[in-house]
This record gives sequence, C-alpha cells and structure tokens, in this order.
Amino acid sequence: MNPASLASFRQPASGAYVELDDLLSLRFAARELTLTPRQMSQSQLAGGVRTRFRGRGMEFEEVRHYQPGDDIRSIDWRVTARTQVTHTKLFREERERPVIVMLDQRSSMFFGSQHCFKSVVAAHTAALMGWAALANNDRIGALIFNDQQERDIRPKRSRHTLLNVLQETHNFNRQLSSPVSAEDSVSLSQRLSDLRRIAKPGSAIIIISDFRGLDDACDEQLYQLARHGDVSLLHVSDPIEAQLPDKMRLTITDGQQRHTVDTRDSTIKNTYHQQFTNHLQHLTTLAGQLALPLLNISTAEAPLIQLQALYGKKPCRR
Repeated sequence: MNPASLASFRQPASGAYVELDDLLSLRFAARELTLTPRQMSQSQLAGGVRTRFRGRGMEFEEVRHYQPGDDIRSIDWRVTARTQVTHTKLFREERERPVIVMLDQRSSMFFGSQHCFKSVVAAHTAALMGWAALANNDRIGALIFNDQQERDIRPKRSRHTLLNVLQETHNFNRQLSSPVSAEDSVSLSQRLSDLRRIAKPGSAIIIISDFRGLDDACDEQLYQLARHGDVSLLHVSDPIEAQLPDKMRLTITDGQQRHTVDTRDSTIKNTYHQQFTNHLQHLTTLAGQLALPLLNISTAEAPLIQLQALYGKKPCRR
C-alpha cells in the first residue's frame, strides 16, 4: 500500500455514526494486521492456519519412534535403516478456524468526548478484524447486538458474508439515539451465552465492547468460552470516562433531563475515577485469570494503530 494512502487510516475515527464506505475502505488498512492463533486449533476442517496438531500435513514437524497405530506410510525408512529402530515422520497439519467478531452497539457505546463515539471506533475495529480474517482465508462470522436485539451471522469463508457483517454493523450503529439504556435491556451475560451457542470449539473469538454490566455471570460465560476457543478482549473506552477534566462545570444530558457537574469538587472527581478504575481492574483481573489478551481501544486514537500492538505484522528478517 502507498504510505500516503495508509496515513489516512492512522487518523482517529470521527463522528457519531459510521459510514458504510468507511467500513469498506478499511480493507486496505487491514493488510497491516494478521490474526495469528495463540492456541491449538480444534477445527476438524482443512484450512490454511498452522496448528500444533500432528498428522499427515505438508510441513515437516519431527521424527519419533514408531508407535502402534501410526500410519505405515509415514515411516522414515532412512532413519529406521540407520538406527535399526522403526521411526515415523510427523507433519504439522493445516486447519482452518472460524473467526467470530462480537460487536457491542448498546446505548452505553453511544458516547464520546473527542473524535468519535465508542460505537464508531468499535465498528471500525470490527471491520478491520473482519477484513484481516478474510485476508487470512479464515471463515468470518459475527454476533452484533444492542440493548434489545442481536444478529448472528454464521462463519463462512466468503466476501459476501463479510459484506453482510459490515451492513449489519452499519444498521445497528444507525439505530443508536441515546446513551441511556432501556429498562428491558438484555444483559451482557445473556449475550455471551448466545455467543457460546454459535461459537464452535476452536473458534477465534474477538469481543469488542465497553463491557458495561460485567458481573459474575459474565465471568462464568467468558470462562466457558475460553475453555474451547481463542478469545481476545478489546475494551472500548473514551478518555473522559477515566478522568473528568479539571475545574469545569459540565452539563450532561440523557436527551430528556440536564444536570450540571462541577469538576472542582474533588469528591465527585475521585468517585468518578474510582468507578472506572474498579471496572477496568475487574476486567484486567479476569483476563489474567483466564490468560486472555486484553487490549484497550480508545476513541482518541486510530483503531489501526491500537490494533497493531496485538495484531500487527512482524517485520521480515533478512
């Protein structure tokens, strides 16, 4: 890609809503990313992802002593003749893995203080992950949800499926109108339970959310997902969620009522900051216990730059 063209993707996302053309254009930026599996693939379908499965594949793994049940076609006759002990060749198989992007478009995501709303940067992040998965010849699927609705798209290795994911992302994003959740909102734990239903063992699961409503029930669902899948947590946040600005009188509204917050009051600032810290600590501790990668995605920076910390391609060595 032309460096000048890539520079445009290194700028923060902007606006309160996503544009479908922007999601489509991110296919060029996704070339800078790679989705490398960290765990053994458990899919039984042939594909292009290298795993630690041993069997009849294309890439040589090692030679070991023959064991009852080994395929006689894999016997290494040269080593056997030299050592007078029967040896078998082992190969690294190639298997595919489904990639499922879980995208949060709830009311709590309809918030931002700088360049864009959290819902927008989350949508751009999901698009980048989808394009990177398709470029890696993975099957791509998604679970997109808001407060009351969800849309699951089963993983397939096709451009049409990814375009469907992007269209649904755009549709859900455009439905947002308020940062205040409805009283009958579906819990995050229920959404994670639905994800377990569609995520087959061996899937790469990328959860993009602010994780509002994270509780013990969510912890259990993530534990079950992590047992059989390769789960990554992408925590979406806005700088003002972590720290209120100094010495200002802020007017906040939910679209119906207004309220003034005086940030000169240290008690208000400290309480506000502590709430975010506790939430982030809970998520960080959980990720550590389950050995899951956790990456913070902020509205203040371009999604591509932030994703490169975890998914960036390694430079080639000569």
